Amino acid sequence: MKEAKVASQMLNGHEELIQPRSEKIPCFLFLETLMAYTGDGQNLVTENVTVVEGEVATISCRVENSDDSVIQLLNPNRQTIYFKDFRPLKDSRFQLVNFSNSELRVSLTNVSVSDEGRYFCQLYTDPPQEIYATMTVLVPPRNLVIDIQKDIATEGEEIELNCTAMASRPATTIRWFKGNKELMGKSEVEQWSDMFTVTSQLLLTVGREDDGVPVICLVDHPAVKDLQTQRYLEVIYKPQVRVLQNYPLQGLTREGEPLELTCTAFGKPQPTEVKWLRVDDEMPQHVVVSGSNLLINNLNKTDNGTYRCEASNAVGKSSADYMLFVYDPPTTIPPPTTTTTPTTITESAVHGFTRLPNPAEELNYGDLSDSRAGDEGSIRAVDHAVIGGVVAVVVFALLCLLIILGRYFARHKGTYFTHEAKGADDAADADTAIINAEGGQNNSEEKKEYFI
Repeated sequence: MKEAKVASQMLNGHEELIQPRSEKIPCFLFLETLMAYTGDGQNLVTENVTVVEGEVATISCRVENSDDSVIQLLNPNRQTIYFKDFRPLKDSRFQLVNFSNSELRVSLTNVSVSDEGRYFCQLYTDPPQEIYATMTVLVPPRNLVIDIQKDIATEGEEIELNCTAMASRPATTIRWFKGNKELMGKSEVEQWSDMFTVTSQLLLTVGREDDGVPVICLVDHPAVKDLQTQRYLEVIYKPQVRVLQNYPLQGLTREGEPLELTCTAFGKPQPTEVKWLRVDDEMPQHVVVSGSNLLINNLNKTDNGTYRCEASNAVGKSSADYMLFVYDPPTTIPPPTTTTTPTTITESAVHGFTRLPNPAEELNYGDLSDSRAGDEGSIRAVDHAVIGGVVAVVVFALLCLLIILGRYFARHKGTYFTHEAKGADDAADADTAIINAEGGQNNSEEKKEYFI
């Protein structure tokens, strides 16, 4: 009975070629073990297969607790691929990998999308049992292209970039990066037969900092890793202008001294013209302009004003200003004609008070005239504050000295009266008190007191 059933299946169009199938596949990969249970305790086991187009797929039919029943493998059109170790199908891409009583394993080389579908494992028991394994074929994108709206963009302009991934299965996911920063694009998917074409659009406003930065189109697809393409941005921009003061390096610009300025300008393309001008007035005749440098050998008050450096290229024109204010020349300090008193505080041991230095002696300097308003007033205010503090300390010291002297004299006076009456406190009357006084009249010579 088994052999009759097998012969019948072998005669059912086994020489027909496998027909293409159109089937939408899931967007994820999985490996799932399938098992069928027979009534006599034999278990038929197989696994789903996911393979990249052009690679090799392996289909396995295994039997647990085998009793030597016949195993065969059928294609999605239910044509017999292998019956035991015999291949009735004329497709030579199928090759026997292993055959035994418990396993039939077959490989399929150069897999194409038309090979996708269900492959059936059959175990010839009574009744026959079968289980199927699903083959999923992945197709990576064949072309990845970035199309940019403008090869050369101007600073501040919005440009459009499009990245296209053609003929993939399943549909791919496109990601955008500018340098290391990920950007958000807008994708559209088109389906042609069993293939998908994805186009992602990116709108980008460029600046001068984007010049030379790569824009990367990266593909996420289960059939391929690290598939990407990139385009480098080229951005043109107007010059960036700066004015540098070469001399004097620090400090004020004073009358009679020189001034040297340098104008730096950088842009893309490089500036074709750099020029100096004086805002709201004509350039003084004694000013020397040499390319990007401006030189005034002898400053005077008439040079006050704003000096502008302008630079231009094909994109536009930029400028930077330098405001010049000429200060008075420094005044020479005359040598002192008299000896000044040092600014130290001396104490007099004789008089017991502190002598203050004469402010006129301390501030016996010439009048220093400077163009910076308020400098002299600030210095004098500081000197007055110091002198006031010293006076306050001296007054406080004098007050403390007076208090100490007052207490001393008060105590000395009390002691004098006490000694004069000492020994008379316990007397019964006045005569006895005089007699009992310390020394009495006889010791009057020993109780003399001297005042210094």
